[in-house]
Amino acid sequence: MTAVQTTAQRLRMKHNIPILSASLAAAMFFLAPVPCLAQQAGQASPAQSSPALTWDQVKARFEAANPALQADALGVEEMKAAEITAFLRPNPQLSFTMDQLYPFGSHYDPNVSRTYNRPLSNALTTGSVSYLYEREHKRQLRLQSAKEGTQIAQSEHINLERNLIFNLRAAFVETLQAKAVLELAKADLAYYDNIIKISRDRLRAGDIAKIDLDRIELFRVQYEMEIQTAIVNLRTSKIQLLQLLNDRTPVEEFDVTGEFDFTDDLKPLDEFRQIALDERPDLRAALESIEQAQTNHKLAKANGSADPTFSVDSGANPPLDPYVGVGVNIPLRIFDRNQGEKKRTQIDIGRNQQLTDAVRAQVFSDVDSAYVQVESSLALLRPYKVQYKAQALRVRDTVTYSYQHGGASLMDFLNAQSDYRAVQLAYAQLVGSYLTAAGQLNLAVGREVIQ
Repeated sequence: MTAVQTTAQRLRMKHNIPILSASLAAAMFFLAPVPCLAQQAGQASPAQSSPALTWDQVKARFEAANPALQADALGVEEMKAAEITAFLRPNPQLSFTMDQLYPFGSHYDPNVSRTYNRPLSNALTTGSVSYLYEREHKRQLRLQSAKEGTQIAQSEHINLERNLIFNLRAAFVETLQAKAVLELAKADLAYYDNIIKISRDRLRAGDIAKIDLDRIELFRVQYEMEIQTAIVNLRTSKIQLLQLLNDRTPVEEFDVTGEFDFTDDLKPLDEFRQIALDERPDLRAALESIEQAQTNHKLAKANGSADPTFSVDSGANPPLDPYVGVGVNIPLRIFDRNQGEKKRTQIDIGRNQQLTDAVRAQVFSDVDSAYVQVESSLALLRPYKVQYKAQALRVRDTVTYSYQHGGASLMDFLNAQSDYRAVQLAYAQLVGSYLTAAGQLNLAVGREVIQ
């Protein structure tokens, strides 16, 4: 037995009660339950003045204030206004003609009194009203095509909203993940500070060497770095959310809340595929484009027909009596029968059919890829939740307790701390990956199927 060990034993005998009290407090602290990660992510800081927003509240604000979405909605209103123009009737044409006017003095007859200043004495006046009559239901076809264009614009607007909401959901999840990581880093630092406090007591009691305390205190800088990194990531995520919401609230006063966890309940792939075929707005827009192309082809054929112009005219030519006449003007569609537009619209029908098939294939690809990502995330999360998290906590507490009582080395203690932090951080990142993959599946399906 060395002299150092003998001195340590004498010091332990002298300070037996304080050391036992410190060890008992450490053991009670290690065995205390750790708050759930999902609860940590959902808690709002009491220093914030405004209440934390839920996902539904964030989504409602986004739909009401996002400038890109509002600008696209105005584009839909423009398409509705175009329906009015498409259904307008042709304007009637009014014409008036006065002919056979004589300059002053040119129509002077010395044998007839008062003819020197009468330039309108033999004027020929005519007036006519004409109207173009559109045949083959041209107005109705124009209106139908305009309405179908509005439907396409509406579907594309919903598709834009679908993509923007995915970006919003991703930013929301990143914020929840950053909050969870920050709370985890704070909890780890608080736990480690308690270890440092106990280690200082042990140093005063002569139970550990000064170099061991220095190494323990130097290890604290990693926790401080993790906290600062988590703070930066949280502020960055909040700034991205505020940009999407077009909100000028200070970052310090803005917060969100939600359940940061996963649901191990995934429906079959075929069910998601069918929902996507029914709900995807881009596929709906492609199908509506086929209908509009067919209507445009009918309109092109109608525009190849001749539209008569009916007219009524009246005139007076002194000394003859006034007269009334009627007329009809029919263009002879001998050369121009709108052949090119008929051919173009016929080809456009086939083009839109091919584009629809491509969109349908893309729908299946998106759903399948997103579904695989969700399945992969769940496969990794299940053992973490059931086994790895509890094991990491148990190993950390056991090794720490053993180190405090001389049964484990300092390196074993530091390694147990690192392993616990790595497992907890990996779990938080996997939950974030799962929620992002769930948002990707919602995007692929066309509506929220996983909350």
